[in-house]
Amino acid sequence: MVPKNLIKEVILEQREEMKEIFRIERIIEREGREGATEYLKFPNILAILGPRRAGKSIFSWQLFQNRDFGYINFDDERLLELPPLDLNKVLEVFYEIYGRNLECIVLDEPHNVKGWELFANRLKRTKRVVVTGSNSKLLSGELATHLTGRHISFTLFPFSFTEMLRFSDVNLEGMTTITRAEVSGYLNDFIENGGFPERFKFGKRILREIYSDIVTKDVLRRGKIKKDIEFRKVVNFLISNFSKEFSYRSMKRFVSVKHDSTLSKWVEMLKDVYLIFPIERFSFRLKVPVIAPKKVYCIDTGMINAVGFRVSENMGRLMENLVCIELLRRRNYWYGSQDIFYWKDSQHREVDFVVKEGEGIKELIQVTYADGMDEIDRREIKALLKSSKDLKCKNLLVITWDYEDEQSQEGRKIRFVPLWKWLLLNPVGSGNY
Repeated sequence: MVPKNLIKEVILEQREEMKEIFRIERIIEREGREGATEYLKFPNILAILGPRRAGKSIFSWQLFQNRDFGYINFDDERLLELPPLDLNKVLEVFYEIYGRNLECIVLDEPHNVKGWELFANRLKRTKRVVVTGSNSKLLSGELATHLTGRHISFTLFPFSFTEMLRFSDVNLEGMTTITRAEVSGYLNDFIENGGFPERFKFGKRILREIYSDIVTKDVLRRGKIKKDIEFRKVVNFLISNFSKEFSYRSMKRFVSVKHDSTLSKWVEMLKDVYLIFPIERFSFRLKVPVIAPKKVYCIDTGMINAVGFRVSENMGRLMENLVCIELLRRRNYWYGSQDIFYWKDSQHREVDFVVKEGEGIKELIQVTYADGMDEIDRREIKALLKSSKDLKCKNLLVITWDYEDEQSQEGRKIRFVPLWKWLLLNPVGSGNY
């Protein structure tokens, strides 16, 4: 049993700490907030998920800005032994502080307490409830059986390029008029150091700590994986092969794991904690995505660089990783009906990204580190044109480093757009660059 007065002390202390953060730190409004707020118009549960240290706690506070709300972070050593029956004491303390008419509650990292899902389910009958977590399985499986009725998840990513510029006090309306050198400088910094908010305060060193915490605390410990060394080899293999195809057969050459099922389980666990994102090969035949190799991407290019896997001679791979994460961010924030794939045919012609919406293909995207048309590999254009015909999609895009144009080839229009400009595209606007 945890004394009620201790619970009250923790809640009041945590609230003051968060208020102090908002007072002294630079806080920006995050993308996707408007959509997430829509889910809380009525009593409901909104799960804010995403990698650790992406800003979920701050984001949850922003959702209830200018309103009274109860907040408790269960990732506190004083609450580690909190039994399920004591969860009602949390509600009692909230009522004591804010009154019986309290409508909004934030449960930060509640998975640390057994029985939290039943408590949250009871709260959401009359209240707007936000829960946060660093695992995509928070609302699946056993938990979903308890969370009857409405509950919605929202995945928060690290800063986008737009958010990074806003955090750095860059006038976004003036981005098109400042020099290309300045634009390249901001973009190089974003590729080198990534978008985790804390890196702006603590530098690249914090990225290594976040990486270590994700691997050790979120997967090895919670997943109770006994083969520590082999698991870490798998993580190293996947991140060092970012923006590349991988298969379980290729992984077996580097690790002493016999069974594909074990490797598949580990990959899925790394995906669940948002460290990696395996992308399937597109095919209209249902079995092909299952048996074909996947391409793997890391949550943050800064993390790739920080943990020592940078491929300095191939900026194209880092650009491709960045584009993939931005596509996934836009899907989760605004375009929930989209799916992201890559395309490859029997002649090994490849297109980096296939954006599927509903039954049709919305866009085909190539990414290349090119400053001019003469630097673009003709094979990439040929692959784009071939996939356009096979997939019946005429919306063709090549994301470059610093080349912009529009051309017609083989009766199809191809847009060439610099990476910085594509990253600043307003996802919910007119769609124009």
